[in-house]
Amino acid sequence: MVYDIKPSISDTSASKPLVISKGEIIIDNVSFYYRPERAALDQISLTVPAGKMVALVGPSGGGKTTIMNLLLRFYDPDRGSIVIDQQDIRSTTLSSLRSQVSLVSQDIMLFDDSVRNNILYGRLDATEEEVIQAAYSAAAHDFISSLAEGYDTVVGERGFTLSGGQRQRVAIARAMLKNAPILLLDEATSALDSISEQQIQKALTTLMKNRTTLVIAHRLSTIRNADLIYVVRQGMVIEAGNHHELLEKKGFYHKLYHQQFGGGVIHDNDFFDLEDLNQNT
Repeated sequence: MVYDIKPSISDTSASKPLVISKGEIIIDNVSFYYRPERAALDQISLTVPAGKMVALVGPSGGGKTTIMNLLLRFYDPDRGSIVIDQQDIRSTTLSSLRSQVSLVSQDIMLFDDSVRNNILYGRLDATEEEVIQAAYSAAAHDFISSLAEGYDTVVGERGFTLSGGQRQRVAIARAMLKNAPILLLDEATSALDSISEQQIQKALTTLMKNRTTLVIAHRLSTIRNADLIYVVRQGMVIEAGNHHELLEKKGFYHKLYHQQFGGGVIHDNDFFDLEDLNQNT
């Protein structure tokens, strides 16, 4: 029985609630293995300053989503540490950690329930007015109001009665309602058409205000204004800087940017070798 499986990550008698004062995240020399023969993350270090937007970019399979999985403690690092406001997250309670973090991903989890209850999942004690305000902020209120039963409309399993953009906006409204100080965005607009992406990008911009935000994005147009961009490849940070600094380096990000806007699908082997990259940077 699934219910009988004991989770590998759980609280201990020494676990304490996570207390957020600023929201700074420090990932220090972290290594992680899904399989013993190959590191998904190899001694990776990066900082997400409090209240800033930091982006992770790079080829698929490079370790970006693994970083977010470790931040939420779906897994723990094999080596190194992840610290939020000087607290190692392995020493904090899971409930306090996850209550301080909102996640909006490309794979939206909606329940076979009403739109209202799917938004309320962000904070179960919220008022009706707070739910509606969250929907407004997520650019979702208008489409919700046009549904047959408005906020009482049942969306079906995984929200199949809604379009991809509508599901994303419900998820953003949920994150708005949760109002957590740390925000993780994992390819939140990757499956959308350009019109839907523009609408949702505006909602995400509202959501990111005054929050520590870590973003994974393949569409580099969505992270040009990030305070800091880390280029992650093969489990390592190979470049760091803002958009303009990285373009001036004429390294991996420069090639990724120009190849993306020149068209075509991005594959890891489309780029020069990591050894060549290190020599050039």
